[in-house]
Amino acid sequence: MTMILIGVSAGGCSMSRTDANAYAKADDSDLTGSIAQPVKDARPTETDLAFARNAASDVLSMGDKDASQHWENPETGARGSVTPIAQSYAAEDGRKCRDFLASYVNGTTESWLRGAGCQSSRGRWEIHTLKPWRS
Repeated sequence: MTMILIGVSAGGCSMSRTDANAYAKADDSDLTGSIAQPVKDARPTETDLAFARNAASDVLSMGDKDASQHWENPETGARGSVTPIAQSYAAEDGRKCRDFLASYVNGTTESWLRGAGCQSSRGRWEIHTLKPWRS
């Protein structure tokens, strides 16, 4: 019986380690991908801009002062809306033109684009500028 008691009392679990290299350490290369990293300085792609231009042409064609047109690029997930910001004006060549703002949202990135479009001789609004807006 004494042997059993000695075995039980000596069979406890304990571990002592002083070697610092024995433990795993994580660094920036150990990403799991479960949480998306924020996109820094994301800019609209050419296809994003094409969707925004199309929405701008549509909303300018409506002619309403309080109109707004949603757009979305299913390829990139970018989306936004386009809203005219001023009354129409005559360009140097006599065409009817109008300015607008377009929102741009992609993931956690939000920004604004400013643009202008003019009506062609066939009545369709053509977007001739669309660039980042700096307030």
